[in-house]
Amino acid sequence: MTMKKVTWKSFMLSCYKSKNSSSDSGKKSLKSNQFQRLSLSDVSDPCSRLSVDDLSTSLLGSNLHVFTLAQLRLITHNFARCNLLGEGGFGPVYKGFVDDKLRPGLKAQPVAVKALDLDGLQGHREWLAEIIFLGQLRHPHLVKLIGYCYEEENRLLVYEYMPRGSLENQLFRRYSTALPWSIRMKIALGAAKGLAFLHEADKPVIFRDFKSSNILLDSDYNCKLSDFGLAKDGPEGEETHVTTRVMGTQGYAAPEYIMTGHLTTMSDVYSFGVVLLELVTGKRSMDSTRPSREQSLVEWARPLIRDPTKLDRLIDTRLEGQFSNKGAKKVIALAYKCLSHHPKPRPTMGDVVRILESEQGFEDEFVGPFVYVVPKETDDSMEFVADNEIKRSEEEKDCSIEIGNNPFRRGWINRIRLPLSLVANSESLCRMSI
Repeated sequence: MTMKKVTWKSFMLSCYKSKNSSSDSGKKSLKSNQFQRLSLSDVSDPCSRLSVDDLSTSLLGSNLHVFTLAQLRLITHNFARCNLLGEGGFGPVYKGFVDDKLRPGLKAQPVAVKALDLDGLQGHREWLAEIIFLGQLRHPHLVKLIGYCYEEENRLLVYEYMPRGSLENQLFRRYSTALPWSIRMKIALGAAKGLAFLHEADKPVIFRDFKSSNILLDSDYNCKLSDFGLAKDGPEGEETHVTTRVMGTQGYAAPEYIMTGHLTTMSDVYSFGVVLLELVTGKRSMDSTRPSREQSLVEWARPLIRDPTKLDRLIDTRLEGQFSNKGAKKVIALAYKCLSHHPKPRPTMGDVVRILESEQGFEDEFVGPFVYVVPKETDDSMEFVADNEIKRSEEEKDCSIEIGNNPFRRGWINRIRLPLSLVANSESLCRMSI
């Protein structure tokens, strides 16, 4: 795991300079910490107005490319509808292709271009957060940010392309083969490693919007966390939490965060528990089409986890019994621990990684009912790890499957709202494949 170290000397804006120039101790502190990672709080002062030049010089060493709007129109065929991959809270995402002809030094590769919806709920700050975090943090389980565009009101981001799309698409897609248990556990481990990297960084990062739609998959089902628009720098020193307005996605947010606005790394652990439950059950965290008592996955699952005689109702029926007996017991116990009502009994993401690593060696096999012991919420995280530790299988077997064609693409009921400047010719057909 590596993390880019950058200097933010060139990023000091006039209002920020004046605030720090009155104290010699402030200058000494800046000098001693000039190679620390740039935090979002360092650049979110209301009196600052960022320019592309400010941003590019401040992230020297991050290898980010600054694209023009014309270049991004070119690689997406003017944001043509046939290149639309999907849409999230930030805005629509299009497929494109870049190479060194577009910008020197660019590796030839497909990319995903995300454009800010000017009528949406997110804006400049979320765009900036993506660049600040992904422009400096590098890890195998974080999606790679290739570059960005900032022209007038237009704000766009360019990422590596993940051919299998999101975990949400793969896990809940109708009329397709269910993801095997071993693939689900591979995805869970990768996502846990990504969160652990963020939490254990020199300057901790809280993802804040961890959910299945923000976990992207490559062709081999290696997963990467995406969408850092709501991420926050975690508490440092003697601070125990970050106080912020409640934002995120219904069904994934930790109860203490919803009630108090106090954000900690344990808030992410709770969200991870929800995703782990989705992987086990094959059900969405929230689903209004289910009966009223079953619409919240967590509330529906809690009594089943506590009653060993009903535990078979938790496992995704599409697996048809093809899962690891020992692994299922371990993962359900882990999810229960992560979903504790109180943050203290939850394991750290480092503990979660160690538990899931020991689960990776099990083959998909047919199993019958199994005996399950409900864990106590009073156990601390390390006791939980020790109690649930099992031996890794001697050999690991690769499991590869092929599901559908172009799984990243999904249907959309509502029309995508974009600035008129971006969709002048979007109805035109693509003249070449990407």
